[in-house]
Amino acid sequence: MRSARLEMALQDGALVLPPEGRIAVYRPQAGDDLGALPQDRVVVLTGFLPDHEALKARGHAVDPAPPYAAAMVCLPRSRDHARALLAQAAAEVVPGGPVVVDGQKHDGIDSAIKDLRARVALGPALSKAHGKLAVFPAGPGLEDWAAQPRTVEGGFVTRPGVFSADGPDRGSALLAAALPAKLGPKVVDLGAGWGYLSHAVLSREGVKRLDVVEAEADALACARENLPDPRARFHWADATTFRPESLVETVVCNPPFHTTRAADPGLGAAFIAAARRMLAPDGALWLVANRHLPYDAALKEHFLMVEDIGGDAAFRLIRAAAPKRPAR
Repeated sequence: MRSARLEMALQDGALVLPPEGRIAVYRPQAGDDLGALPQDRVVVLTGFLPDHEALKARGHAVDPAPPYAAAMVCLPRSRDHARALLAQAAAEVVPGGPVVVDGQKHDGIDSAIKDLRARVALGPALSKAHGKLAVFPAGPGLEDWAAQPRTVEGGFVTRPGVFSADGPDRGSALLAAALPAKLGPKVVDLGAGWGYLSHAVLSREGVKRLDVVEAEADALACARENLPDPRARFHWADATTFRPESLVETVVCNPPFHTTRAADPGLGAAFIAAARRMLAPDGALWLVANRHLPYDAALKEHFLMVEDIGGDAAFRLIRAAAPKRPAR
């Protein structure tokens, strides 16, 4: 989809790339086809580790070093995040260099184009494959869209584009309140986001080490600010493959259940499997999940004891203990 629009823009002259210089692509996804761009000049910029690693494995440069000759912003779903990326691209591309904005209609490309027209010299919008693409010259006009940290309920710092950027989400708040007064010495927070659950863990007795695991770099940066505690160790890592230094007594988790707009229960199931691999024989997983998600099979596959410990109409709180050991 993105590649079709990009090829059309290059063919009809809506996008004219400079003859030399690096081309930054902001926030592409692992499956994006960037083949229409000169591959030896492309630099991909994303803080989401699975996309970062997949694009790096395909041979794309991933080291940011502005200024750039041109850029393309792959529009994310969050409006604030999209604006921040557009402001970043406008500032990091040499003045007058082309900045492409591309996105699907369901991700808000129409609104983004409308907002840009009021601020920059935006070219005509090209429509194809349920999305649009437009180009504007880098320069001033978007400075007030630049990413700014925000302080939310509880004094926590968040940034545009991170999960629950406006404050603690309901599921995490329920799980934080349900955690016991004392936890084992080694704890892992899988998919920790900006650190709300980790903060609750560090307030419990007995915790000597907490591994804060998060795949989104901006969220992890917020967690570092929100958790100024020497017991916390921070990992930019894929929660589904992360391995702690040794088995742990507790895993807490509010797993994501989509990477696109469509729900993917398999992602949460992979978090459950990962928790089982890192837990000691007497360890336990403390999990919050939307009630409609079918996690029961995964929980029973990986744990001998599974119990509901509360929640509300929208969320289940689950404690899973006695992790099953893999068959030899």
